[in-house]
Amino acid sequence: MSFQSRLQRVLKEWFFGPSRLFRKDIGTFVQIKRSDIPNRSSFHLINELSIDRSIANVSQPTVTVYLPAKEKATGTGIVICPGGGYQHLAIDKEGHDIARWLNTIGIAGIVLKYRLPGSMGGTSQADIHQVADKIHVALEDAESAMRLTRENASKWNLKPNAIGMMGFSAGGHLAAMMGMVAPTDVRPDFLVLGYPAIPAGLAVTASTPRTFLVAADDDPLVNPADNAGRFFAALRAAKVPAELHVYSSGGHGFGIQKTGKTSAAWPVALVAWMKEAQLN
Repeated sequence: MSFQSRLQRVLKEWFFGPSRLFRKDIGTFVQIKRSDIPNRSSFHLINELSIDRSIANVSQPTVTVYLPAKEKATGTGIVICPGGGYQHLAIDKEGHDIARWLNTIGIAGIVLKYRLPGSMGGTSQADIHQVADKIHVALEDAESAMRLTRENASKWNLKPNAIGMMGFSAGGHLAAMMGMVAPTDVRPDFLVLGYPAIPAGLAVTASTPRTFLVAADDDPLVNPADNAGRFFAALRAAKVPAELHVYSSGGHGFGIQKTGKTSAAWPVALVAWMKEAQLN
C-alpha cells in the first residue's frame, strides 16, 4: 500500500472514528429509517488534543450498537444520548466511549446520533409541552431508537423490560424528557443522567422511570442544585426510586474520562445502583 493510501486511511480514522481495519470493539451501525430527510451529516474536531470529536448538522439519525460478549451479557441495554447544547454531539466521550465501557460490565450500549434542534433556547419554558415541541426532532429520534432497540431485543439478547436511556448535558435533558413525555411503548425502563440540563417545567409522576443522577458541584454551565437536584426532588416526591451523586469536582462534560477529579468515581456508583435495581 502506498504512503498516500495509508495516510488517507489514517485521516479517515482520525475524522470519522474507528474503522473495522483498526478496531474490533466497534459497534454495529444501524440507520434509523426516515424517508423525509436526506442522508447527510458533518464532522469536525472541537479539541484536537483530546480528540474530542463533535458532530453537527445531523440530518440522518442513526444508532451504533455495541453488544457485550455473550458470556458477560446481563440482558440490559442503554440508549446513549450525547450532549452538546443541541448544537453538536460529543459523540465519543459521551457516546462511543461510554458504550464500550458498558460492554465491559455486560451491558449493551446503543449510541444515538440524533437530529439537533439548534440550541437550548426555548427549553427553559415552564410548559413542558412547549419544550417538547421545541426539541421534537430529537424526541422523535430518541423514541425511534427506543422502539428499534425493543424490536431487536431478542436478536440483541436483551430483556425488553431492561432497556434504559442515558444522557449527558443536553442529552440528559432529552433523556429526562423521554422519561416524562414519551409514550409508554417507547418510554425507557430507567434513566441515567449525567450533569443534565433539566426542563424548568416537570411532569414527574409515579410512572417516570427510576433514575440515577450524577453532577459536579463546580459545574460552571449547569447548576446541579437547579437541575439534577430539582429532578431528584421531584422523583422523590413522586415516590420514584432515584439516586443522586453531586461530586465536589469535575466541572462540566467529564463523561467517563479519568480526570483525577472526584467525579471520576461515578461509574462505580452506577454499577452498584444497577446491581441493587437488578439491572446488572
